[in-house]
Amino acid sequence: MSWRTVIISSTAKLDYQMGYLVIRKDDVTKIHLSGIETVMIESTSVSLTAALLCELTKKKIKVIFCDEKRNPSSELISYYGAHDTSLKVRNQIAWTDDIKKHVWTEIVAEKIRKQALHLQHWKCEEADLLYQYINEIEFGDVTNREGHAAKVYFNALFGMDFTRSAENVTNAALNYGYSLLLSTFNRCVVANGYITQLGLFHDNVFNQFNLACDLMEPFRPLVDLKVKKMAFPFFEKEEKHEMVSLLKEEVTIGNRNEYLTNAIKIYTRSVFDALNDNDVSQIKFYRTNEL
Repeated sequence: MSWRTVIISSTAKLDYQMGYLVIRKDDVTKIHLSGIETVMIESTSVSLTAALLCELTKKKIKVIFCDEKRNPSSELISYYGAHDTSLKVRNQIAWTDDIKKHVWTEIVAEKIRKQALHLQHWKCEEADLLYQYINEIEFGDVTNREGHAAKVYFNALFGMDFTRSAENVTNAALNYGYSLLLSTFNRCVVANGYITQLGLFHDNVFNQFNLACDLMEPFRPLVDLKVKKMAFPFFEKEEKHEMVSLLKEEVTIGNRNEYLTNAIKIYTRSVFDALNDNDVSQIKFYRTNEL
């Protein structure tokens, strides 16, 4: 099972040799592709071969490219994630509004539940209000309990003056963590044979990742918890690497402990099963000691 996240943070040349990723710096390092789950190209002074990119795509290894500020800016996504992609896309287009709203309702409820548990962890009394919002959720969340919960949640977690639109260290860390989640979910969507543009709730014509944005919602509190715990005074290279380590933390899903990246795969498949079988009881959500 692939498990390793490889971060290239300085000048290097990357190529492919006999099943290995070859990293050429002052020394040469070789890592077999079978052990790699994600490659993050953090430096803009890295060069790599087309042959390597082709092999990474074939092995369904997620590749994330960062900009000059070392923030994720793009990713490598395969055109064909499964042998039956055409069938999966037909099924995706045929999902009814009813089942999409039903699944979205479950996702929103679980997201707010995780937010409430997170507030409980920090002994914030606002957790009670979030539990109330869960009971008030209507089909498809037409009353936007998700939005109301988010405002209460972030103000309780980071202070009454906090807004998600402000430019500060906390938001920089949150945005970085969310972008890692989004990239991981995009990988799973494509690997399962679906397309990322067609979402359940998100339907922005300028967003190429509507479906991944839908699916990742219950996992956002894991990023929030990491940022709250670390209380970053600034957000530079080392802090970003600390956020990347979140992907290798363990959670419980299906009564088993799994790395977060593997839990995302299990959860994503379960959501697709629920959509295709019209049965939301098939959705598998994760648990942690705090959430």
